[in-house]
Parts: sequence; C-alpha cells; structure tokens
Amino acid sequence: MKPLVKIMVLLGLVFATTFLFVSLTGACSVEDVTSWLERAKGSNPWYVSLIVILILAVDIFIAVPTLTTCILAGYFLGFTVGGLSASIGIMAAGAIGYWLSRMYGSSFLKYVIPSETKRGEAKIAFEQYGLPMILLSRSTPILSEVCACMAGITKMRFTKFYVAWSVNSIPYAFIAAYSGSISSLENPRPAIYTLIMMYMTLWVAWFIYKRRK
Repeated sequence: MKPLVKIMVLLGLVFATTFLFVSLTGACSVEDVTSWLERAKGSNPWYVSLIVILILAVDIFIAVPTLTTCILAGYFLGFTVGGLSASIGIMAAGAIGYWLSRMYGSSFLKYVIPSETKRGEAKIAFEQYGLPMILLSRSTPILSEVCACMAGITKMRFTKFYVAWSVNSIPYAFIAAYSGSISSLENPRPAIYTLIMMYMTLWVAWFIYKRRK
C-alpha cells in the first residue's frame, strides 16, 4: 500500500503545483471563466458550450475551477445543454489523463519506484482499491485527476475505468449544472447549497467506505 500512496502523493503534488500557479498568476480564475462565457454568449451561445468543454478538458493539465465551471455552464446554457457540455468536458479530461498516463506513465513509475517488486505492489493495491477511489474521488480536489492518471499508469482496463469515471462525473456535472440553471447573480444560494450538499454527500460516502474497510 505504501508504494501506491507514494505515487499518488507525488501526482497530487504535481497537480497542486498547477493549482498554485493558477492561483498566484490569476490565470483561469472564476472571474476569467465568467467573463469568457459572458462574451461567448453575446457572440454565439454554442461558443459557450465549446469553452466549457475545453476548460474542463484541460483540467487534467492545470487545476481549473471544475465545479464552478459546471455551475456556470448551467447558468449560461440551462440544465440540459449545460449538463451535457460539462459532462463531455469532464469525460474528455478523464480519457486524456488515462491514455497519456498509460502511454508515458511507465517511465514516471520506474523513476518514483525503482523496485520492480514495489511497483507490482502498487499496481495490485490500485486494482484492489482503485474502483471505489475513482467513484468517490470528487470528494476531494485533485483526487479525481490523480485517480485518472493512476488508472492509466497501472493499466486498469479502460472500459472499467471509464464506466467508473462516468458514474463519478456525469451525475456530478448535471447536478451542478441544474443548480446553476436555477441560480442568478442576485440569488446564488441554490448553487451554494448544491456545492455544500455535494461535498457533504461524497465525504459521508468516503467515511462509510473507510469504516467498512
């Protein structure tokens, strides 16, 4: 289990570094995303959908405000189109993270864990715990991206990963989009309450899983 934890911590630090970079430079802030979507909507509403998809897809490279973007998608596009756009973006991020890690992750794994035996232990541990981790990874920032990369690095079967990622991501995207669709700048409470409830539900589910383990 320790080799798996070591790999995931290092991956988490990589993603945390991108988060700090974004925070310190102000790039891709909530204000930026809102401004882009407002300008796109004034030009062509379909550009809003494209921007949402692109922002969420690059989340696998740099930390972006995922949940906020999903909520804004609902606010600007409505529940159905907003939820669909957010889902496509998040699903794309998962696929990109998985395949890049599957193709290039072996070198990283050998560098981090020189021992072949311990690399094998890490893969076995992720086979055992990876599925529930993916399903509950939205409970903590960065964990979902780490899980997508771990699935690729350990060569988890893609269909298994993608089904779990779908269960993890699509309801998340549509619930967030719905909260945005019924919110307004004057009354953002539905979005705020949804954010709180989503994280509380995921944390409780993670706690129950850990207790049973």
